[in-house]
This record gives sequence, C-alpha cells and structure tokens, in this order.
Amino acid sequence: MPEHTIGTREEWQAARAELAKLEAEQAERNEEVEQQRVALPWVPVGKEYVFDTEDGRKALAELFDGRSQLLAYNVMFGPDYTLGACPGCTSLADGLDGTLVHLNHRDVTLICFSRAPIEQLTAYKARMGWEFPYVSTYNTDFAADFGLMLTEEQAQEIPEVRQLIQDPPDWLEHWAGQVGADLKDGLRENPSWIAFAYEDGTVYHTYTVSAPDPFVAPYFSFLLERTPMPRPGDFRSWRKDEYPD
Repeated sequence: MPEHTIGTREEWQAARAELAKLEAEQAERNEEVEQQRVALPWVPVGKEYVFDTEDGRKALAELFDGRSQLLAYNVMFGPDYTLGACPGCTSLADGLDGTLVHLNHRDVTLICFSRAPIEQLTAYKARMGWEFPYVSTYNTDFAADFGLMLTEEQAQEIPEVRQLIQDPPDWLEHWAGQVGADLKDGLRENPSWIAFAYEDGTVYHTYTVSAPDPFVAPYFSFLLERTPMPRPGDFRSWRKDEYPD
C-alpha cells in the first residue's frame, strides 16, 4: 500500500482545488495538441501494399471498408513470437470491440495490424474473443516503411534498446517469456497508432504515434490512475485467466 496522508475535509478540498487548476491547464494543452494533430499535412501513399486478412488478400484502400478514415493499432506480435502478442497490447486490444460501432458511425474503420502471419493472428484473435478486423503485414514492406518495426541493425543503433537487449530488467525477461521470443527479436516491434484518409481515390497517411504515449496506454490504466492505490504498468497477461506477478 502506498504512503498517504490523513486530513480533514477542508484540507482535502484545498488540495483538490489546486489539482483542479493543473487539470484545467492540462486540458487546455491537450486542446492545443489536438489542433496541431488535425493540422498535420496529408501524405499520399504511392506504394501499393497488399495484406493478408481473414477475408483474403486486400489492398490498403480496401481496408477502409467503404469509409473515408482508417485507424489502426499496431499490436506487438512479430513473426518470431511463438506464444502470443505483447501483454500490454493485448490489454489495449481487449477494449477495442466496444468502440467499433461508435467509430463506424463516424465514418472511421478500426483495425489492428501485426507482423505475424495471418494464421497466428486469427488463432490469437479467436483465443482472445476479439471482433475487430486483424490484418497481417507479414511479407510486406508496410511496417518498415511506416516505422512500425525496427530492423536488427536499427535496434542495435538505439542505445536504450541495445541496453535492454543486453541487460534486461526482470520484468522484461518475464515479458519475453510471455510472448515466446528473444528480446533481440521481440523489441523490434513498435506499438503504434496509425491513421489514414481516403479521398478521391487516393489513400493518405495522416498520423502516427508510438509508445510511450497516453493514447497507446491500455484504457484501464486511465481508470487505475484515478484509484487510491494505482499500479502503473499493471497490464493484463495475454492469458485471460492469468495475471503477471
């Protein structure tokens, strides 16, 4: 249990009023960020990409499913993962199905990408009970072209990643055991949100954000942070009936 103070209602109210000022400033800053995000230039996607999906091979434009906007989350599930996807990404994905109908009614198609072959993705999706479309970028340049992965050389060129591979903390070794991959392979995946627009027959890349970012954190972390005893990083395990120590 974390350390905490005991106070009167008046002391709580005064402290809460100070926090409310900071929260208001944060909300104002978030609005500024949103305005800049919307103002980003759209970049035409000139390269042809064809993906393996549960319904056969599809081009990028076909993934929009008749809508003008495509929002995708890149789940850390590389071709070298033998046991399943990243537990944190799995936890995030657990919350996506409830958003599908609301996004669809707002002209947005929501999907997930991963680099593992489609057979692994469909099996994992069935195991987790997910409904959203799950698309494989295996055997395409898509993940590399859009920064959703690192090559082995790129991973070694990033000091922080190289250090984690060479001298991993206990939690990261536990993570590697959960996904069933060596860290030199497992840490090459980049959990990211990526957005596209489709207009007048052209697909445009509009936005990408990589972890760490509040938009990438599992949804229930937002709720845990507001409880009396939050546990940052307390991600659900990739098994529905198992939680990490």
